[in-house]
Amino acid sequence: MLDVHLYSSLSAVEIAGLVSRGTVTAREVVDTALAVGVERDGALRAFTALWADAARARAAEVDAEVARGVVLPLAGVPIAVKASEGARSAQNRRLVAAGCVPIGATSVPRRGTGWQTYGSTDRGPTLNPLNPDWSPGGSSAGSAAAVGAGLVPLATGSDGAGSVRIPAAWCGVIGFKPTNGLLPARDRAGLNSPGVITRDPADAAAYLRAVVPAHSPAPAARTLRVSWTPTLGYAETAPDVAACALHAVHRIARAGLCRLVGHPVELRDPAPAWTALRAGTRDGGAEALARGNAQVLRDAFEETDLLATPTTPRPPHGHDGPGTHMSVALTWAFNLSGHPAITLPAGRTPDGEPVGLQLIARHHADALLLDTAGGWHRTLARARCA
Repeated sequence: MLDVHLYSSLSAVEIAGLVSRGTVTAREVVDTALAVGVERDGALRAFTALWADAARARAAEVDAEVARGVVLPLAGVPIAVKASEGARSAQNRRLVAAGCVPIGATSVPRRGTGWQTYGSTDRGPTLNPLNPDWSPGGSSAGSAAAVGAGLVPLATGSDGAGSVRIPAAWCGVIGFKPTNGLLPARDRAGLNSPGVITRDPADAAAYLRAVVPAHSPAPAARTLRVSWTPTLGYAETAPDVAACALHAVHRIARAGLCRLVGHPVELRDPAPAWTALRAGTRDGGAEALARGNAQVLRDAFEETDLLATPTTPRPPHGHDGPGTHMSVALTWAFNLSGHPAITLPAGRTPDGEPVGLQLIARHHADALLLDTAGGWHRTLARARCA
C-alpha cells in the first residue's frame, strides 16, 4: 500500500501519473483508499457503502491494461460515487473507461425532507470534515466530505440547484457544474447536471476531458474581465460572506489575473421559474422571468468574461437545518440558465466558517473556466499559506 498521508495529499492527476509510469499499481492505490475509508469514515460517515471486491477487481483490470500499453488518463484513480446516481451513470461509465476505480457510494439526503443540504447514512448524519458541528452541504454531501477528508481525490455528484457547488464550498474543496447538456441530465427538466468534486482544479479539468473528450480546449491566456455581485440582485447575502469572497477577488485582481469591471448583474429571483420547470408546469409569468434573466446574462457576457459571486449567501448551518435561509439562492439561477459554474475556497469568515467563491462563464466556455480556476486557486492557496 501507499503511505496513507501521501495518498491523501495526492491529486487524481498525480495518482494517474504514478500508476501509468509503473511507480505504483492501481491495486496498491485502491487498497490504500479502502484502508483509509475504513479508518476514517467511521466518524465522518461520508460513505453509505464500500465496494471493496469490485474495486479490487477493477484495479486489476487497470493494471493489466497499463501493462499492455493502454493509455488511461486517470489510471487507478479511486473515486467516490454519489449514491443517488450510481456507478452506471454516464459520467461514471466514462470515468471508469478513463481508468478510474469506483470504491463506494456516498451519502445523500433522505427522501421527503424540505431541505437538502445534508447527508444521511444508517450510522447517522454525514459530518463536515472541517467541523463536525456543521452540515457538509448537499445534496452531494458524502462526495464533498470524502474529498475534503482525503478519502478520495475525486468524487462524482449531480447539481440541480447547487448540489455540487454548495457542499464543495462548505467542505473547503472545489465543485464544478459543466454547461447543461454536455452530459445527460439526471431529470426530465434538464436542470440536474452531472458534476465533480475535487481538491485541485486540474483534476476537474481531467474529469471534463474524460467525460466530454470532444470538448474544445481553453483559448489563449489573457487578463479576464470579471463582474462581481454579492447578491445577483435578490439574495440576502451575509456581509461577512460577501466580504470574504470579494477579498479573494481583489487578491486575484492584484495578482494581475483579472480585471474587475463595473457591469452590474441584476437578476430576478429565479425561484418561480426553477420550480415551474422542475414540476413540468406551464406558467407564463415564470417563463417570462426565465427569459428576462437569460437576456440579462447574455448582455452581461458581452461586457465581461466571468461573473463572480459568493457560492452560498451564508456559511454552513448546523445539523438542525438552514431555517428560513435559502442556501441555493446564488447557485440555482445557473442551473436554469445552463451556464458552467465552479466554486473555489475563498477563505474564512471572522468566525472561521468556510466561504466559497463561485465563478460563472459563458455557455460552453467550460475549459476557459477550469483553466482560470486553476490559476486563481493557486494564487489563493499561496495567500493562505503566507
